[in-house]
Amino acid sequence: MIGNTYMWYPVYTRSRAEKKAYQELCRKGITSYLPLKKTVKQWSDRKKIVEEALIKSYLFVYISAKEYAEVLMTNGIGRFLYFSGEIAAIPEQQINDLKLLLATDTELELYDYDIQPGEKVLIKAGPFKGMIAEMASIHNKQRIILRLQNMGYAININTSMAFIEPF
Repeated sequence: MIGNTYMWYPVYTRSRAEKKAYQELCRKGITSYLPLKKTVKQWSDRKKIVEEALIKSYLFVYISAKEYAEVLMTNGIGRFLYFSGEIAAIPEQQINDLKLLLATDTELELYDYDIQPGEKVLIKAGPFKGMIAEMASIHNKQRIILRLQNMGYAININTSMAFIEPF
């Protein structure tokens, strides 16, 4: 029997096709999330602020197992992301945390490598209140790392050290 439990899954898209794949999934009625960040692009004659995918070639779908095939038949979608031989699922709280991060004006840095686990911390105040993150020291500056489970990505954010406590 194919499961009816809905979960968030990361899907890999064709290069630079994140927005088109997202629109196609929405047109099909599939709940999707494409995290976008605003960046300044420089042309020879002007600068322009554009939205681009935070995580290149990835977006997230909220589906049950019976919808796997429908997602894969969507134009622009390549494959699901696998972890330990199974389709990777992302906890809903991490999707909500990602949405919260992108709703702030905080500058985010994305790392496409797995950062070794450090001390876990709870952010107790500010725009990231309630998030559990890992502490990392990068270029002699204290920063907070929010890890995206099962994806091999981490997001670097700056927040006051007064806002955190050991978890």
